[in-house]
Amino acid sequence: MTSVSSSLPPAALQASKSALAAALADNNIPETVDSSVTNGNGKEHGEEDGEPGEIQEVDMQQQAETLRTVFSDPTNFNVKHPLFSPWTLWFDSPATKGRNLPQTPISAFPQTPLPQTPGVAAAAGWMEDIKRVINFDSVEEFWGLYNNIVPPSKLPQKANYYLFKEGIIPAWEDEANKNGGKWSIQLPKEKNRNNIDQYWLYTMLAAIGETFDPFLTSAEPGESRDSLVTGVIVSTRPQFYRISIWTRQAPGAEDDTLRERIETIGKHFKTGVLGYPENQKLGGPLATEVEFMSHKDSEKKGKAAKKIIV
Repeated sequence: MTSVSSSLPPAALQASKSALAAALADNNIPETVDSSVTNGNGKEHGEEDGEPGEIQEVDMQQQAETLRTVFSDPTNFNVKHPLFSPWTLWFDSPATKGRNLPQTPISAFPQTPLPQTPGVAAAAGWMEDIKRVINFDSVEEFWGLYNNIVPPSKLPQKANYYLFKEGIIPAWEDEANKNGGKWSIQLPKEKNRNNIDQYWLYTMLAAIGETFDPFLTSAEPGESRDSLVTGVIVSTRPQFYRISIWTRQAPGAEDDTLRERIETIGKHFKTGVLGYPENQKLGGPLATEVEFMSHKDSEKKGKAAKKIIV
């Protein structure tokens, strides 16, 4: 293996070495680069020969062997790519109702207490039967979780997965949800049994990758913005599946800017996630279009409820 040389000035070389040492330390990789400080002439202390700015050999093969991803080691991986936001997976089914089941024992993932907010107190009855599975905040943890849970196609009837941003509970009463609404689609079970797992995976990836709301990803450097999306849900029912995307806000009659953002989420859900052409009609027996309704309108149970359809 040949050594890597550079004509960097001494100060820049030292900064480069420090950055490399920090990166190796973050991944628990033994440092094989000589990290001694160069002198004013660009040589290592105690070094008589060698070009200024020369970096010693790095054993890349040894480094590669110490890196473990969730695919090579689903439990003890040491490479983590952080997500924009941490997330929590919740679950309920008829089998969990009224039972104090333990959380899923996936020890690689952190656990935090249930947030103590007014929304949690208001939804106490609803939340009794919903079990928090796990929290995660990196790409690797997501895949480790996904590889260890039952897919929607194998869930019992009336079961639900809820994937929400950490600190937000899957209930209308939560402060982050109470003024919002949801996009949803209902899919006949027999026709979509082979598709629902992929639809749900792509929905989760779009959520944790923050691709539903371009307003968030278009923020200027240093600018803080909240995505409209708070969580996504998949539900299994005797004759259909339902996938929903919950939002923080719902547009009013004259709120054109917010309505445009809401519609963008629905269109991306229909075309980018589910893979349907934008103009295709999906409604039919047991099936719905991709529809948005505010939580307040949902409470009206069809009476004067207003929908947005894409």
